[in-house]
Amino acid sequence: MKALILSGGKGTRLRPLTYSGAKQLVPVANKPILWYGIEGIVAAGITDIGIIISPETGNEVRDLTGDGLLFDAKITYILQEEPAGLAHAVKVAQPFLGDSPFIMYLGDNIIEANLGEFLTTFQSNQLDSLILLRRVSNPSAFGVAKVDDFGRVEFLVEKPKHPPSNLALVGVYFFSPAIHQAISQIQPSARGELEITDAIQWLIDQRYPVESRILDGWWLDTGKKDDLLEANRIVLDTQITPEIMGELDSRSQAIGRVRIGAGTQLVNSSIRGPAIVGANCYLENCFIGPYTSIANGVTLIDADIEHSVILQGAKIDRIQQRIVDSVIGRRAHLTLADRRPKALRFMIGDDSQIELA
Repeated sequence: MKALILSGGKGTRLRPLTYSGAKQLVPVANKPILWYGIEGIVAAGITDIGIIISPETGNEVRDLTGDGLLFDAKITYILQEEPAGLAHAVKVAQPFLGDSPFIMYLGDNIIEANLGEFLTTFQSNQLDSLILLRRVSNPSAFGVAKVDDFGRVEFLVEKPKHPPSNLALVGVYFFSPAIHQAISQIQPSARGELEITDAIQWLIDQRYPVESRILDGWWLDTGKKDDLLEANRIVLDTQITPEIMGELDSRSQAIGRVRIGAGTQLVNSSIRGPAIVGANCYLENCFIGPYTSIANGVTLIDADIEHSVILQGAKIDRIQQRIVDSVIGRRAHLTLADRRPKALRFMIGDDSQIELA
């Protein structure tokens, strides 16, 4: 059994954070989104992993994630020259996959469920495909499945105007080698991509056994800012354990489930968990509220932050208002002018969103 994780694409929904970096490497609770998928796959007993990368961000993914030693796995990187669809990614990966069954996992997803139980179902039922589904309130935004009372998939449709159900495809699939034949039989969709839903539908039409299982736990698609913040909130709420490795002066305190990295200094600052602060940070006269993740090397002075994600190397200095529901990019610098400004001055990247409240 092998695994194929998709970590290509351009991450347009998370711009400007993803103009120069992979969306799968944006951190949730100070860990790259991609790594949650790798850890879940390894926990299910699959250690031979291929990762699809793009020309734009592939080197960054490779440099940060490495050869798999960090995860007790073997990682092979597979270049997809253009984002031509999920089925195209499988086609590109066929030399790596060979005749092995495999799990395909979209690298910007995080799920709560144990993949091992679904792997057991896939193998014991001798299926050619097992897809994971989740009930959603807005099925028109997703690929949607219609299934019978036994979980057998009747048909799939991509982002339908009139959904046949509220069961969205989660982005985790199990396949036998039959999927390669299916992909060879389909044509690009109207948007010019080889759709994995079309390949699965071919299997269904040819009466290959295709079943589904519904996720009961949470599923987080981290493609947008609010999704990223929700993922950060849930992971901090369910997985954070307290650990203080930095230094707190006599006027500082960490309340609740708080993790503070080595080399971090707190001066007259309070942190209320669940929250995480990375290594080698400096916080002075700050209040850090719940559901906040602060990456390595961040400097915060006179800052009040809650329910936010602050990326590596950012600096926030003397911002008088509370910062909430925000994502601050790597090495970004927010500061107050030396004199009280009569106007606001910004240097903002393309596609940024600013809300002054």
